[in-house]
Amino acid sequence: MHLSRLYELREDNDLKQRELAALLNCSQVCYSYYELGRREIPLALLMKLADFYKTSVDYLLYRTDNPAPYEPSEKYSLMCEISE
Repeated sequence: MHLSRLYELREDNDLKQRELAALLNCSQVCYSYYELGRREIPLALLMKLADFYKTSVDYLLYRTDNPAPYEPSEKYSLMCEISE
C-alpha cells in the first residue's frame, strides 16, 4: 500500500527521510520503502508515527480523513499504567 500520507506529513513538518528513519531505528532506504509502499510498515512503527504526528493510525492508513487522534480508551490507559 502506497502511504503518501507519510510523505505529506513528513513534508508538512519539514522533515527528511533520514530524520524519521532515525526515530524509527531503521535506514533511510527502509523508510523510503515504507513511503513508497514497497515494504509493509509494522504496526508498532505505524503507532509510533501516529503518536509523533499526533494523529491516528487510521488516518495514516486512509481509514479516515480526520487527522485528529482518537482519545485512548480507559482500558488502554489502565493497561499502560500497569505496564509501567
